[in-house]
Amino acid sequence: MSFEDLGLAPFLLRALAEQGYENPTPVQEQAIPLVLQGHDLLAGAQTGTGKTAAFGLPLLQHLATSAQEVRGGARRPRALILTPTRELATQVHDSLRGYSKYLRIPSTCIYGGVGMGNQLDILRRGVDLLVACPGRLIDHMERRSVDLSGIEVLVLDEADRMLDMGFLPSIKRILAKLPKQNRQTLLFSATFADPIKQLALEFMRSPREVMVTPRNTVAETIAHRVHPVDAGRKRELLLHLLAQESREQTLVFAKTKHGSDKLATFLDKSGIKTAAIHGNKSQSQRLRALGDFKAGRVTVLVATDIAARGIDINELPKVINYDLPMVAEDYVHRIGRTGRNGASGQAISLVAQEDAKYLRQIVRLLDRDMDIRDVPGFEPQTPIRWGNSAPGKAEQPGGERPPRRGGGGRGGQRDAAPGPRRGGAAAKSAAPRGEGGGPRREAQPAGTGRRRRGGRGRGKPAQPSSAP
Repeated sequence: MSFEDLGLAPFLLRALAEQGYENPTPVQEQAIPLVLQGHDLLAGAQTGTGKTAAFGLPLLQHLATSAQEVRGGARRPRALILTPTRELATQVHDSLRGYSKYLRIPSTCIYGGVGMGNQLDILRRGVDLLVACPGRLIDHMERRSVDLSGIEVLVLDEADRMLDMGFLPSIKRILAKLPKQNRQTLLFSATFADPIKQLALEFMRSPREVMVTPRNTVAETIAHRVHPVDAGRKRELLLHLLAQESREQTLVFAKTKHGSDKLATFLDKSGIKTAAIHGNKSQSQRLRALGDFKAGRVTVLVATDIAARGIDINELPKVINYDLPMVAEDYVHRIGRTGRNGASGQAISLVAQEDAKYLRQIVRLLDRDMDIRDVPGFEPQTPIRWGNSAPGKAEQPGGERPPRRGGGGRGGQRDAAPGPRRGGAAAKSAAPRGEGGGPRREAQPAGTGRRRRGGRGRGKPAQPSSAP
């Protein structure tokens, strides 16, 4: 199926063709026709599935082909897209500007962390399309610098993350200012927990549902590796791993803002060009760090989970979990930034004894094996106690036994492209014992080491993708 088959207008098809997009991803294939027909939509789509184009293309077509109601000579926003973070807001706005290359649709992106002067000037001149973070939008509502009474299309992007970040009261406050009649609402979320369903019931009209990405899937071209280490030697081990591939771009996840800064300073002083990105950084600092990372001026970016939302890098070879996430689902979001479009990627986790419980949760969530191997010279003084039972296995005695020796691991499941498609592989690996654009390439971590088997599923070799 092509984009033309979905009913998109020539001005959008031309822009897509110039960007090299030929075939829609599954979420685009299912969502675009429904949105073009005017239905409200509940869409289950994770980062990397092409969801921005799934709501953005039909939204732009609506704005370009339907008349605007002008009241009092002022141009009011006709479409509102709410996102949880500044980075994601900027990314969405940039994508829509690219798709609307041959349209004249005034738009702007508003978020906190920067002065309001420029935003006030743009809103005063008037826009059709507004991409916003809830907090800053509330600020403008209180100043009466934005009029939301003309909104025809509302998009909630990454609704689950907005609720996780405590934006529910702000979202309801914004919704109260939107027209209730003749408004189309599109909600995109990686998961459909009860709060999401309740929110949908409150403000959507008979929404159609699209669920194209199974929950918590990761790219099958990602190799998952765990390095046991004493907590006090994590920093040394990270430096050792980065020094081996000193020119390889790597995204490192830390647990706290302060920890991110300390780690970035340590690595930079050790000779590795590093930047940090987190919520305490100003918007200009965050954009500069992200720009330097994408351009290769720094090779390592240390980030917290919240700040990393919206980071979209097509060919990122490696993600390192310096600290494991306390919520297992965040592991999926983190490593989803590597192994895209059939490229191989590595997801490496440094695990001390206090992290073992988080690793057990991740293994149980993904139901897959992970390769556990010691790094010579950094073996933990006391073997890590993984637990007494492996997911999907019978209870086993001897939970303190070290993992069995074995080869390297690779594994995973299919992940869709991050945008419209531009047109891989699982094998044996192992996990800790815990409680309960082209053809794909195989991810082959080098070397062998100790590993322990866990999880029910082993990946199967992937078939070459038919996408261009």
